[in-house]
Amino acid sequence: MAFVMDPVESESFMASTTLVLMLEAQRRGHEVLYVAPGDLGVDSGRAVARATPVRLEREGEGGRVEWGDTRRVSLDQEVDVVFQRQDPPVDARYIAASQILGTCRETLVLNRPTSILAYNEKLLALHFGDLMPETSVSRSIPDLLAFMDAMGGEMIVKPLDGKGGEGIFHLVRGERNLGSILEQMTAFESRWVMAQRYLPAIRQGDKRILLMEGEPLGAVLRVPAADEVRANFHAGGSAAASEIDARDREIIERLAPLMRTEGLFFVGIDIIGGFLTEINVTSPTGIQEINALAGVCLEALLIDRVEALIAEGVRQI
Repeated sequence: MAFVMDPVESESFMASTTLVLMLEAQRRGHEVLYVAPGDLGVDSGRAVARATPVRLEREGEGGRVEWGDTRRVSLDQEVDVVFQRQDPPVDARYIAASQILGTCRETLVLNRPTSILAYNEKLLALHFGDLMPETSVSRSIPDLLAFMDAMGGEMIVKPLDGKGGEGIFHLVRGERNLGSILEQMTAFESRWVMAQRYLPAIRQGDKRILLMEGEPLGAVLRVPAADEVRANFHAGGSAAASEIDARDREIIERLAPLMRTEGLFFVGIDIIGGFLTEINVTSPTGIQEINALAGVCLEALLIDRVEALIAEGVRQI
């Protein structure tokens, strides 16, 4: 099992979803390979990679990594499954890595690379606009200000290619830095941003629900700190137990057909106050937080399903 991901040493043993997937695969006796995105390539029409076997060990609240000898592998001939777990932004390097993985024909790649490239994490939710809060995507500062006024003088603005809450602002009419913030956010009207109605329910938390093949695995409520509007764990949000309610299931049922047909095997959706805000398709997180709060082992369910797909001879989803 190969993991195309950011450097292993940059991942937290206490929080990383990627590391617990690797640990579960390792526990079952699978060889776990680390692949840096920059070490992907194509040779004679086949995807190849410089891959390094790794062995992970938890140690208290941390862990350590044992590295094997890096070798060149043919992904189609020597690897059963590739997990693409690189974090955004989906920039030129990310696109190239995804396109290389898209050439795999005999190896299962999760999530499907062409779908990751087709569906921006912020914009994908717009396919279900009636489930979302009022939303505008624009690079025009006058248009964004007009949207803010229509929303009663406040809005959330976020970059289209951010992660972990990076670059999210709660803007209010009358603050003196408003124009400057929008200039920086839009790179002086050359870059699109997403604006959404501010949802006061964010104070109770932003619900992250993890889906496997369109079915819910579990949920966690990310609660922002008192002095923050962002609930993301990377931005200091705290984890609280959460149930999947009737409104959540209504949203999931609407999303599930697209998740299945587009090969979006493992996805994280964000819901605030009953409104869908994002659909995370690149490297969704939250497994460790849900495990700790609900006493479950979600990584086992994911690896169970991956093993079943491989046993069934599934090469593309």
